[in-house]
Amino acid sequence: MGSRCQAETPIRGAILAAALALGSSGCGGSPVGPSGPVPQPIAFPHDVHSGTYGMSCHYCHYTARSSWSAGVPPVEMCMGCHKVVAAGKPEVVKLAGYWERKESIPWIRLHDLPDFVHFKHDRHVAAGVPCQTCHGEVQEMRVVERVAPLTMGWCVACHDQRGASNDCAACHY
Repeated sequence: MGSRCQAETPIRGAILAAALALGSSGCGGSPVGPSGPVPQPIAFPHDVHSGTYGMSCHYCHYTARSSWSAGVPPVEMCMGCHKVVAAGKPEVVKLAGYWERKESIPWIRLHDLPDFVHFKHDRHVAAGVPCQTCHGEVQEMRVVERVAPLTMGWCVACHDQRGASNDCAACHY
């Protein structure tokens, strides 16, 4: 288990103690963005792609292995299959419209953190943390929703459980 921040002054120590107390209580550092099922511009069925067809999260979110962000696939990637597969279905027709207009899909971000928190997907993937730990059983969700609180206290507890660093600089820099 990594070390926690070491306060150099009593004031800095008091600030750190307050931040940890708020984060552990689920208050400070709350996620930014909607909770619950959120209608997206295209009703993408994760349960079909990841569940029924068994596609890995990393097939579409391929930057999660090498970047801080998991990203979303470009429309061209989706159209690689959907030029042929299910081409007449209404949601695929919407997808094709974005492709023809050369527009990105304006997805509504569900898993977002405050600007002072730096979450690195690549570190978590390299450590063997399953996507479901933070994102829930996406392969079973028709409409994806945020299921983990993603608060500082929740993250610290996960780091404690896995023996990961809780040094402040690991996430706050």
